[in-house]
Amino acid sequence: MGLFRRRPKLSPADRPPLQRDERVLSWAAVGEGDGVLVATNLGLWLPGRGHRIGWHDIVKAVWSGRELTVTPGERVAERDGYLVVADCPAERYLLLDPGELPHQVRARVTKSVAYTQHHALPGGAGRIVGRRVPGVDGLTWMVRYDPGTPVDDPDVVAETDRLVAASRVATSPSDE
Repeated sequence: MGLFRRRPKLSPADRPPLQRDERVLSWAAVGEGDGVLVATNLGLWLPGRGHRIGWHDIVKAVWSGRELTVTPGERVAERDGYLVVADCPAERYLLLDPGELPHQVRARVTKSVAYTQHHALPGGAGRIVGRRVPGVDGLTWMVRYDPGTPVDDPDVVAETDRLVAASRVATSPSDE
């Protein structure tokens, strides 16, 4: 009987202010009247935020079977050819009827990552990530340093610059 059961439509009151080329992919109510998570082709609308987090700005998303935990990234510095990002506090959402939302979040965040590699750095380590950003040609490069890494140390910056440059070369299409 439930094979063809359709999910109710997203109510107009819960519909975020979408851009002209943005469309809703899935949604789920959070807890008991705590708002709605809405996944679109451009990102994830979180309850009470009033704005969307782009798929490329989500550092990590974990589905426990009941809770979706989203860790957004925050841009803390812009260097020549890449951004330095840090984890924002994780946000947890209890989804009583998740539908396709966890699958869409995982698929979209994963699809935004074109390159990822963890590297040792002087006094620490960091992850270099090349991400696809809607409306931007090529990859957007980001670095997430491990906790305790001296991010402003000149040797760390120089090695990070070198590693990002090497990653760009490794992912550039060859002209052969």
